[in-house]
This record gives sequence, C-alpha cells and structure tokens, in this order.
Amino acid sequence: MAKKSTQIRWIAVLGAVALIGVLAYSSFQQTRERYEVCMSFKGVTHCATAEGSNYNQAVRSAQEIDCELLSSGRDENMVCLGNPIASVHPVK
Repeated sequence: MAKKSTQIRWIAVLGAVALIGVLAYSSFQQTRERYEVCMSFKGVTHCATAEGSNYNQAVRSAQEIDCELLSSGRDENMVCLGNPIASVHPVK
C-alpha cells in the first residue's frame, strides 16, 4: 500500500513539473515579434510599441493602444481602429 502511495506522489510531482514547463514555454512564445505602430486620428498622431507571437498580433495590439489614447469613447475608438495605420516599424 505504501508503494502505491509513493508512485502516485511521483506521478503528481512529474505532472506538476510538466505543467510548469508548458506554461513557461508558451509564455516565451507569445512575445517573439515587437513593432512600433503609429496611428493618426483627428489630426493627432500617437505611436505605441507592442509584442505578439506574430506580426498581425503585435501590430493589432499596438494599434489598439494608440486608438485608446487618441479617442474618447467606444464609438470614436471603433472609428480610429478602422483608419489605416500611419507607420509600422520593427523594434529589436
């Protein structure tokens, strides 16, 4: 009976180590791309830097940051997000 309890304990420990490893690996994979995006809205330009696992995610995240700061309210934010991006530059 004690032998079975020890085996279950080792399986639980190995499972916890594997879970921590998977979480750490996936966290590092999410920030492989970094871009600075500039948006213009109502005559004002703002540039923000964001990271993502690919180009589209990083650019969209920076675009959302810019529009949040340039607009006042949800409706203006949606209009801002519909505008073309002024510039995109990779950040090392």
